[in-house]
Amino acid sequence: MSKRTGADVMFDALYQGGAEICFANPGTTEMTMVSALARNGKIRSVLSLFEGVCTGAADGYNRVSGKVPVTLLHLGPGFANGIANLHNARRAGSRIINVIGDHATWHLEYDAPLTSDIESLASPVSRQVIRMASTAAIAQDVDAAFAATCEAEGGATTLIVPTDVIDAEASGDVQQLVARAWSGQPVGAEKIAQARAALAAADDVIVLLGGNALTEAGVRAGAALAAHLSGRLLMEPYPAIVTLGGDLPAVERQAYFPDDVIAQMGNATVVLAGSRMPISYFGYEGWPSQLVAEERLVRLAGPEHDAVGALLDLGEALGATTLAVQPAPDPAAPAADRDAALNPALVVEELLAQLPHDAIISLEGSTLGGPWLRNAHRARRHRVMTNTGGAIGQGLPCAVGAALAEPEARVVSLQSDGSAQYTLQALWTMARENLAVTVIMAANHRYAILQTELTRADAPLDDAVIAGLTRLDNPRVDWTALAAGYGVKAVRVTTSGELEAALRDGLAHDGPMLIQAELP
Repeated sequence: MSKRTGADVMFDALYQGGAEICFANPGTTEMTMVSALARNGKIRSVLSLFEGVCTGAADGYNRVSGKVPVTLLHLGPGFANGIANLHNARRAGSRIINVIGDHATWHLEYDAPLTSDIESLASPVSRQVIRMASTAAIAQDVDAAFAATCEAEGGATTLIVPTDVIDAEASGDVQQLVARAWSGQPVGAEKIAQARAALAAADDVIVLLGGNALTEAGVRAGAALAAHLSGRLLMEPYPAIVTLGGDLPAVERQAYFPDDVIAQMGNATVVLAGSRMPISYFGYEGWPSQLVAEERLVRLAGPEHDAVGALLDLGEALGATTLAVQPAPDPAAPAADRDAALNPALVVEELLAQLPHDAIISLEGSTLGGPWLRNAHRARRHRVMTNTGGAIGQGLPCAVGAALAEPEARVVSLQSDGSAQYTLQALWTMARENLAVTVIMAANHRYAILQTELTRADAPLDDAVIAGLTRLDNPRVDWTALAAGYGVKAVRVTTSGELEAALRDGLAHDGPMLIQAELP
């Protein structure tokens, strides 16, 4: 019988702390951990071909389930490949524990080829970075990692695991850990009273939801408050996960460009409930970074607070009554000509008609993202995940994590073709795990958001250099061939009728399917 190692202690502790799944791309420094993961037998292991898929899938898994996943990554360079999606996870407040194998402590001084400053890489995307120093303290390190994921609005913790620490024989008593759950900080009576006073003189009010207020309970409480104040209900532009459609009140999305946000907000008093203040996504000359003046902000609850509780308490203080639940819409099939060439509006209309109840949408890209969120209230009840941090390559991996978190739900990936290239290896994991993911690939063969920005700046899109840096049609990417190469069923559609049939097939398919929707 093989000896019990530090790695066995670590995975036992991770499981006791609540981890049930490990998204892995291991290397030589993780071999003892791979063996221990096999011996553990309780934590599901999911292999990805690229570390950005591991971290993005972990993000999606936590957003949907609330449970803490583990990533297993190889040294600093392997971790660096996953940083972009950990940046998105940080903005989403996703609780993740990253386990990074490192050289033996006695080997570091020789500066071997894969030696790097892992702490510097991990710190910007981690609540805490813990370097294991003793085999006897492994369980305590894991417990500290779980505790750190509960700080503020939540986030990732990184464990750096030297091979000599994790390979050593375990000793001493096994420490039993208790699983920790994140809970928002309560908003006190003083804050409620301040918000009530600020709203007493407000003529025009917007309730801006974000973070943990974007659940069903939060949307209903926000809608009741907005209705009582004769105001509007908005949500932050890139929510981690939001429940929409069915019998829920419609929620308007905050605009993207600063001029649009300023026009949308007008002179309203804006109640922040789980959301950050409206800011410009980028700094545009001539436009402010903060898009609503401080004196018009009512900071009821931040992302770290129990925003739903704050909304309910404020509503009670103001005498707001719960809104009557309206009948859920029964989305009708679009009346469009079935021979009509596809455009984003037709894609959205078809998905509105067919999206099953309690589906999960992983949304990345403006081509389908904007049209969907403007119309999501017309669909059956569903949840939507968006790209919280703007680092592209998040959509497909998040769909993987969502499907593993809730295998009984149909996951739909509304994906733009440019950003999909960053983590297309996620298709292989979808096929390997036989996940119920239907990918609608918006294939316009260009970086549409860049062209939009350039158009606003009066730049000529037909200029040879500009076209060369924003168009993806030379050569034209064949997504059906790429998907097939990864083992995913795929079809290319160009008309409304072809999309109708393909989507019906994809939503019923036992496993993943990609639909390449050719768009202008």
